[in-house]
Parts: sequence; structure tokens; C-alpha cells
Amino acid sequence: QVQLVESGGGWVQAGGSLRLSCEASGYTLSSARMGWFRQAPGKEREAVAGIYSRFGRTYYADSVKGRFTISQDNAKNTVFLQMDSLKPEDAAMYYCAAGSSSFSRWDVQSIYNYWGQGTQVTVSS
Repeated sequence: QVQLVESGGGWVQAGGSLRLSCEASGYTLSSARMGWFRQAPGKEREAVAGIYSRFGRTYYADSVKGRFTISQDNAKNTVFLQMDSLKPEDAAMYYCAAGSSSFSRWDVQSIYNYWGQGTQVTVSS
């Protein structure tokens, strides 16, 4: 049974940092493509960052480029999202996702087979 468990969310003031983790069980991340998505109340879920470590590629939404960093530790079977210079508009439930598709669009939700339950990020102004 595949499980993705996110952690690291919480409350932070604008300008602060958080580091999210997504630990996988029952699924090897070394050959998978991983993504972080977020959903704010009343809004659709959107792609934030992706990583395809097999090919050494990372991807970011324009809204987080230069502020967020996605990384992966295959020994720990864990993906991280370092979030710096947080803004109130970054507040949302953050989800990690895993898939095996080689489809080129990392931000397409349907290419991910497994999703975590999410971790809440709150940013106060």
C-alpha cells in the first residue's frame, strides 16, 4: 500500500520560512516524478513545484520561482519543499504527489497516481 505523508506545515509570518517533507512508503521515489501542489480555500488546486530526480530536473510555478526549492533524498524516500520569503498568498493546504508517467507536463495533476493528505501552511501579514 502506497502512502505519502506530508509534514512541516504550520504558521509563519510573512517573510518567514517553512520546510515541508513528504515521506513515501510502499513506493520508491528514486525513479518517480514528484510534485507539490497547493489549494487555498475557494480556489482550485495548483501546481507549485515538481522534481524528476531520475533526469535531474526540477520545475516551479512562476509564483514561487526564486523562493521555493524542491529536493529529494532517495535514501530517506522523502521529498522536501523549502519555502522562503513566504507571502500571505502562499497560505494553503499543501499536497505532495507521486507518479511514474514520463509525460512532459509536470503540472498536470492527472499524471500523478498517489497523493498525500496534505499539510496546512498559514502565512500572516
